[in-house]
Amino acid sequence: MKFKEVYFATTNLHKFKEAEKIFSKYGLNLKHLNFKTAEIQSENLEKIAKNSLNQVLSQHKIPVFVEDAGLFIKVLNGFPGPYSSYVFKTIGLKGILNLLGKTRNREAFFLSVIAFGSPSGEQKIFTGKVLGKITFKIRGLGGFGFDPIFQPKNHKKTFGQMDVEEKNRFSHRAKAVKKLVKWLLFKEKL
Repeated sequence: MKFKEVYFATTNLHKFKEAEKIFSKYGLNLKHLNFKTAEIQSENLEKIAKNSLNQVLSQHKIPVFVEDAGLFIKVLNGFPGPYSSYVFKTIGLKGILNLLGKTRNREAFFLSVIAFGSPSGEQKIFTGKVLGKITFKIRGLGGFGFDPIFQPKNHKKTFGQMDVEEKNRFSHRAKAVKKLVKWLLFKEKL
């Protein structure tokens, strides 16, 4: 089954631009669907993404995907996890840094879950994860969300210090989007 156009349902233009760059590298057309879903309260990103996808598909009969991501900090028992967006809006970068204080163990990871659906009823999940740590101070003005305090493993820069191209080489979202793109390209060959 060929998908001439695929839509990304999100109100976050930063997420869309990151995904669009990956799609264009593979010669695929990604369209933006500005659609706000009512996010369910769950500790499971996959459940949240599937629920959001079903909300979109109930109103739009198009090949579409949604993405949900979370920052999981080890010493905080995975907090903020699926509540990352709300935590960012309420306490922000400085709030997370204050919670950690002088704690030396700053291990963390970002997890991205993409839920794709098509008008035929087909649904598929793709995930991406990147390990790293929370820095002691805000570094960089790029990216969005917690990017300026997240330093990926084996890198000197935070996501906030990277441009989209550099971040897309190994970010959690890029990994999930690349899995989706490869699956779409495989479907095109069928």
